[in-house]
Amino acid sequence: MKASMQSKGDESEGMINVGIDIHKRRCQACLKDEKGRMIGEVSFPRDHDGIASFRRLLQNHGEAKIVLESTGNLWVPIYDQLTDNPANRVILANPRKTRIIAEAKIKNDRMDARVLADLVRADLVAESYVPSKEVREQRALLRQRRSFVEDTVAIKNRIHSLLDRHNLQPQYSDLFGKHGREWLCSIELPSTEKTILDVELKQLESLEAGIRTLTEKIAVEAAEEPRVKLLMGFTGIDYYSAMLLLAEIGDIKRFSSPKKLVAYAGLAPGMRSSAGKTVRGHITKEGNKYLRWILIEAAQHASRFDPKLQGFYQRVSARRGRQRAIVGVARKLLVSIYHVLNRNETYHGQRPELLERKIRNLQRIVDSSLQE
Repeated sequence: MKASMQSKGDESEGMINVGIDIHKRRCQACLKDEKGRMIGEVSFPRDHDGIASFRRLLQNHGEAKIVLESTGNLWVPIYDQLTDNPANRVILANPRKTRIIAEAKIKNDRMDARVLADLVRADLVAESYVPSKEVREQRALLRQRRSFVEDTVAIKNRIHSLLDRHNLQPQYSDLFGKHGREWLCSIELPSTEKTILDVELKQLESLEAGIRTLTEKIAVEAAEEPRVKLLMGFTGIDYYSAMLLLAEIGDIKRFSSPKKLVAYAGLAPGMRSSAGKTVRGHITKEGNKYLRWILIEAAQHASRFDPKLQGFYQRVSARRGRQRAIVGVARKLLVSIYHVLNRNETYHGQRPELLERKIRNLQRIVDSSLQE
């Protein structure tokens, strides 16, 4: 750990203010006292030992107010280790709102850390929500399954493209079912293309095995979460969608109104005001992309089969087009989800027979996983 601890006359008193600029391998920290005087600057590795050394250094100064920029998932181990000390108050800064760093003319690690230390000292940091460790683990599990599914779609598209290059028409409606795969293994292709196809099929099998493992774990956790059944009462939401919604939303009480939750999902329309006129535009898409994705997916089904939303979808679709109507349905779904979670009540548009089918399917997966 490289440190530059500079004396500035009197020793610092009270709480110190710390800004940390995070990178993949190293972090740069700046320590300032309550009057903004420099206490020191420290560069340390972003590994367990490096963070532990920096944590011990902070303990010598008593209470500390620390700000980290939300950079991917790089902040997680630093946040977790520093929050173990009750003398530390750790804040995760929202990078979109910490504009002063992104727009600085002189930009380097030291300057970024100094600016963060000044911002936290002046209480000008736009704070990001930090989910609990349990919620972060759930998010990782659910997002990984989504990533695996996207990878399988990419592989299947490449296989279709390979068949098109050789003008080969599948003999089965389900190309990737049992008989379809047997046909894929039997077709004659040039040596290189045959090797590529074999590798693609092996990758597909491996991904599908991974998806099954993750699906079973998610199902077991979903069966133990009572709020999942509340959300499964919505048309278009199954146990996976419900778990993803719960993980991405976090504590519903942190949203003071449905409008705040809609904005968090990036489903609020953009607005531009000029000369006393307000113009509404497309949705901002500045928010939780996973939450927005699953709501759009659910809205595709709800717009067709939910009696409460069918009429709305048809009216908006006729005036403004299908895509905007789907977004409108997603927004309405999220408002209803807010009230269901906030009041812990059932959805008024719930279809009991559909909910029962979903619960039976969930139980079937749980039973299957327990038998293995």
